[in-house]
Amino acid sequence: MAPTNNQAQTLQTVAGVDLKKYAGKWYEIASFPQYFQKGCTCTTAEYTITNKGYVTVENRCNRDSVNGKPSYIKGKAFVEEGSGNAKLKVQFFWPFKAKYWIIDLADDYSYAVVSHPDKKYLWILSRKSKLSDTVYQQLIARLKAKGFDLSKLQVTEQL
Repeated sequence: MAPTNNQAQTLQTVAGVDLKKYAGKWYEIASFPQYFQKGCTCTTAEYTITNKGYVTVENRCNRDSVNGKPSYIKGKAFVEEGSGNAKLKVQFFWPFKAKYWIIDLADDYSYAVVSHPDKKYLWILSRKSKLSDTVYQQLIARLKAKGFDLSKLQVTEQL
C-alpha cells in the first residue's frame, strides 16, 4: 500500500543553479533548529567559489542574542555530478558530508530554500536580512505542499 502522507513525497531540487549567482552572502530567515546552531541569532552563510573544485562555506552567528559572542565555522561544499549544481554535499568536519539540496530559488537569486532529501533540515535564506511577508508566505505554502512539518520551523532573529 502506497503511503498517503505528504511526508513520504520525494523531494525535488530546482532544475539548475548558477553557482556564480548563488555565491555570496545569505541571511537565514527561518530554519529547523539544529544542535550545531543552538542559541544562534543573526545567522548568515557565505559561499565562495574556489578553483579547487569546491565551494567554501562560511557560517556565522551571534550566540544567545543579537549582540552575543560571534560564532564561526568554515567548511566545503562539493557539487553532486549531474545535479545541475542543485545538490551539494557540505563538509564541516572530515569525513562527514551532509546533503544540501536547493529546493526553491528565486529567479533573481534573492531567496533560496535548502533541505535534505529526508526533510530533516530546512533553511529559508535571503540576500537581505528581512524577507517580505508575501514572499515568505508563498514559500511556506510551497513547503507545506512538499510535505514539510512546518511546526518545527523557527524564524531566525536578524538585525
